[in-house]
Amino acid sequence: MYFKHALYLTLALTLGACATPPPPEGMPPSDRSFQPFWAKRVTGYISADDGTELRYSVLLPKGEGRFPVLIRYSGYDSGSIGGSAYLEDNETFSVAMDKDLVERGYAVMGVQARGTGCSQGTFDFLGREYGTDGRNAVEFAATQQWSNGSVGMFGWSWAGMSQLMTASERPQGLKAIAPGMILGDAYTDSWSQGGVPNQEFTTTWHWFVDQRWEAVKASAKSEGDQRCLAQVAENQGKVGKTSLMYQMLRHPQHDEWMKQRAPRDRADQVQVPVLSMQAWQDEAVLAREGFYQERLDPQRLWMVQSSGGHNLYESERFRQKLYAFLDHFVKGIGNGFERTPHLEIWQETVADQREGRHQPNETARPGWTIERHQYPLPVKPVSFALSEDGELIENGQGTGKPDAYLYPIPGPDVNTYLKDHAWGWQHPLWRQGSVAYTSAAFERDFLSYGSASADIWLSTFLAPDTDVQVTITEVRPDDKEVFVQRGWLRMSNRALDQGKSTELRPVQLNEPDALQPMQPNVPALGRVEIPPFSHPFRKGSKLRIWIDAPSRTGGYGFAYYALQSRNSVFHDAQHPSRLVLGELTGVTVPEDLPECNSVLKQPCRHDPLSSWPPF
Repeated sequence: MYFKHALYLTLALTLGACATPPPPEGMPPSDRSFQPFWAKRVTGYISADDGTELRYSVLLPKGEGRFPVLIRYSGYDSGSIGGSAYLEDNETFSVAMDKDLVERGYAVMGVQARGTGCSQGTFDFLGREYGTDGRNAVEFAATQQWSNGSVGMFGWSWAGMSQLMTASERPQGLKAIAPGMILGDAYTDSWSQGGVPNQEFTTTWHWFVDQRWEAVKASAKSEGDQRCLAQVAENQGKVGKTSLMYQMLRHPQHDEWMKQRAPRDRADQVQVPVLSMQAWQDEAVLAREGFYQERLDPQRLWMVQSSGGHNLYESERFRQKLYAFLDHFVKGIGNGFERTPHLEIWQETVADQREGRHQPNETARPGWTIERHQYPLPVKPVSFALSEDGELIENGQGTGKPDAYLYPIPGPDVNTYLKDHAWGWQHPLWRQGSVAYTSAAFERDFLSYGSASADIWLSTFLAPDTDVQVTITEVRPDDKEVFVQRGWLRMSNRALDQGKSTELRPVQLNEPDALQPMQPNVPALGRVEIPPFSHPFRKGSKLRIWIDAPSRTGGYGFAYYALQSRNSVFHDAQHPSRLVLGELTGVTVPEDLPECNSVLKQPCRHDPLSSWPPF
């Protein structure tokens, strides 16, 4: 029997290697360009506390006098805004958004992080200097002759992380921040999901960073800026010694270096108003964000949550809220923003245009919304028991013998850079390499919200470890299966911080001394954290979970534990495996299902377990 399984696995891994996609070819080409929309551009360098000089570029609006300043601070190409590459839309972020803000009377200032682009220093992603350098930049901006002393920060991704770290330093002049889609705790949010190393993302990300520095060089060449060109070349030559690829190999465990890369640990030091943007199916940072929002003063926090991806910050619908927030807290306009709901949840977000580099995000809008005056929201935990015959029983008890699957056969790809908003490649031996559990059709509308926990009793055959991927889907009455969310766990990393864990959110200790190997054929409980999401399961739809080996999800590619095994999922009275979701009650869900594949980052496919063929 074991020899038969070994043959299956050898074939499986061979097929898997053949199906590995090529690396992405770059950012989608731009379909727009810009003429200068500012009255004056000012460039120069800011001196950090240790004398390191950081490149900045400011776009000043038309008119006389001094202006409120908005800073976008990152290590991509922010210090070169206004250059020739920028005008050709060869820019990480949104030139259109900058244009809106300049035309609204803001001075838009880009600041380049140390050791990146044409800034001096050593690249140290999310190192302590990232916050103190940000403080220097804010205080510099507040005292310039073109500034009225009122400074805000905006942007997403790396330019969002910078805001949290800067604001925690409490610089003079900072009035508000608006971070979107950040890593609040880089280790648990991205680099090691549940203890499973995510090395493909950091490699691809560094390739992307280098492309952004090429844009910096293009602008510098057109301006004859030899100092900048020399600094970019120096930074490109030395970044390998401090790159994230190097650091992840050097720091595979949650050691002190890793723990320092957690901006959320200083979120309680932030004293200015915050507008947070979060996307449930974010392909770059997922939706955890270290749960930094829970550490902020809830009276100073406004938040938008949505289905969708990493660049949803570009949405014109979101921009209206962003501009009103900045106008109130940075400009000091009495527009009543402080009385608006503190939480806005976009449900079933769609895009009016799905083609183009910016348009899918710019035209994104919610199918419907929920507004509340508090965050976090209280929910009701609802348990679904795994049981025999692939059943998932609401508030029930599982029965039957364990279900076995071959490991490691990765699950299907979803929302990858090569095939976005779609289910991707699925292993030909997926039936042998996965198990699925499906509920009965709901007799009511069930609206999930927040984190979830898949509590799985699992055994391995002669393997000291194994990696688990849990995928939540909706099976619609029309035999379509919709992707909802995913979570991961390395079983040796299953030890929990009992003081922080809840029924809906397991919190692993993530300490080297807490690692627990699997014993042969001995079931162990692994609680898989499912990152936050919200999804309406309408009356007549079914809830399903898949259990298999990690697969590509968004930009994430996992170095899963490679030793072959046969894993078994237990679901009897002594080993009650279950999925626990948070139910948001008191909400009326629209009756009609959205058109299949219309909801951003939640692709449909024909139900692979259906007896009815898709043709």
